[in-house]
Amino acid sequence: MQGKVISIVTGPVSTELTLEIAPGVRVTSSITSTSAQSLGLKEGDNAYAVLKASSVMVAVD
Repeated sequence: MQGKVISIVTGPVSTELTLEIAPGVRVTSSITSTSAQSLGLKEGDNAYAVLKASSVMVAVD
């Protein structure tokens, strides 16, 4: 799913990256901060979210 990076929250170990894939539709991923640095993404960049059926997590706000 292609989207635009709308939020990056970097922590010492993990980073939360949020993409808007359609108007009002957001996908948030938790990746290692090292991986986030390697990707070099910043807010406003385009990126892809890839879902793997064996590792999807669901949370409630």
